[in-house]
Amino acid sequence: MSVETKERLITAASTVLRTQGYGKASARTIAKEAGVNSALVFYHFGGVDPLLFAALDRSSAERMARHTATVADARTLEELAERATRIYRDDLDGGHITLLSELVAAAVAKPELREEIRVRVEPWMAFMEETLERVIGGTPLARLTPPRDLANAAVVFYLGVNLFTVLDADRTRTESVFSMVRRLAPRAGLLARRVPVRFGRARGFGRARRRAR
Repeated sequence: MSVETKERLITAASTVLRTQGYGKASARTIAKEAGVNSALVFYHFGGVDPLLFAALDRSSAERMARHTATVADARTLEELAERATRIYRDDLDGGHITLLSELVAAAVAKPELREEIRVRVEPWMAFMEETLERVIGGTPLARLTPPRDLANAAVVFYLGVNLFTVLDADRTRTESVFSMVRRLAPRAGLLARRVPVRFGRARGFGRARRRAR
């Protein structure tokens, strides 16, 4: 029963945070949504903020599995740009952007929340870096802009998009940014081409020299 109660509280916390915002996410409001006593918020989670982060954690775990599959077959920057657009739309429609935005905004006034958010961003930083390394690693583009730096830029951009969606009700401005990224991807892709033939040519040249001797 306690596992079921915890799951109901996490689901309720996610709903309240997405629909009413951090400011109204009290123990009483969340417990009412879950249909349980508000004391159980403190019994199971120790407070409202840990419960809200539990809701974010569950959402993040689900998204990590889904988005890992989304980018698994991406081999070019063009494909990666298309997958990034799909991920953004999926997160927005699923409410995750709202969950994260509310907690990031709350961290402005509550510094104690900042470290909790930072540690939850790190797995996504690693996910982005690993994906970029797979797509552009060993290319001129990776030497110009290392995957780690691009992952940092992606996280900063994504957090900015999270907050800007509050002002972009019809999504036109954020969609235009993703559209621009998709247009630029083929040009950047010219720097992301691997040229493995050099090694083969070098070996062939070496054999030619040996034959000449």
